[in-house]
Amino acid sequence: MELNTEEITTPPRPAATVVLLRDAGAGLEVLMMKRHGQSDAFGGAYVFPGGKLDPEDHAPALLGRADAPSETLHAALGEPQLEASTAAALFVAAVRETFEECGILMAHGADAAATEFAMRRARDGLGFGELVSELDLRLRIADMVPWTRWITPRLASVSRKRFDTRFFVAQVPEGAIARHDQREATDAAWMRPRAALERYWDREIELAPPQIQSLAHLARFSRAAEVLAEARRRPPPLIEPEPFDLDGMRVIVYPGDPQHSVAQRAMPGPTRLRHRQGRFEPVGGDFEALFE
Repeated sequence: MELNTEEITTPPRPAATVVLLRDAGAGLEVLMMKRHGQSDAFGGAYVFPGGKLDPEDHAPALLGRADAPSETLHAALGEPQLEASTAAALFVAAVRETFEECGILMAHGADAAATEFAMRRARDGLGFGELVSELDLRLRIADMVPWTRWITPRLASVSRKRFDTRFFVAQVPEGAIARHDQREATDAAWMRPRAALERYWDREIELAPPQIQSLAHLARFSRAAEVLAEARRRPPPLIEPEPFDLDGMRVIVYPGDPQHSVAQRAMPGPTRLRHRQGRFEPVGGDFEALFE
């Protein structure tokens, strides 16, 4: 993955990312989407479904389709400075992006037939709010549980855009089938978190640092219910990476690292990654350090 060397002066864009979970025979799996190689954000890398907050996500009619009040969602997000409607819009964005990026419709009663019909209507040019109204859907907003919040630094290492991204975790509805659209994404794959990192370590796939750190965290769980339980018992931690260049290599430190401005850890795993030979890895180059 190409390393960005330019400082980005634009403010971060509000965004939502969804870590979709399911229980499989071998344990917990997460859905990863491969970004199109020409994408201007994480091109060619495997990421979780997500994207920027759209004006449509604030529409009162769409917010009214949520299965939880805006005040409840605002409290769950843990950002008192946000307006309740903006907090709720981020949850809506998470549901919308899940549908648009991988064809999974988080709505009550949305079976395979309803999802297929919604996808056809979307291909016809119908916006998300319009198809939700047309199908008279009630969105499963309450299933989206805040997990972490990542803010891209001005010296962004793998993107030329900055995002203020709220990561949500959600268990995929039973029977839902993930699809990629061949435009924004060219593959959709369910992977065990550790197995995804092993493929990254073997240089089979590319991952950006937020995905590396998130997968290392998720690898500590064996079932989706465990992830959701942890997410519900604590507020989502704020993670603001602080990068710098050292001995010709990019180093990113995270909360809890001696060189980070925040002393308290925000997540398990390594508190710093370095970019060496085209990839980010724990200092020392030890794969198992991802899980310490």
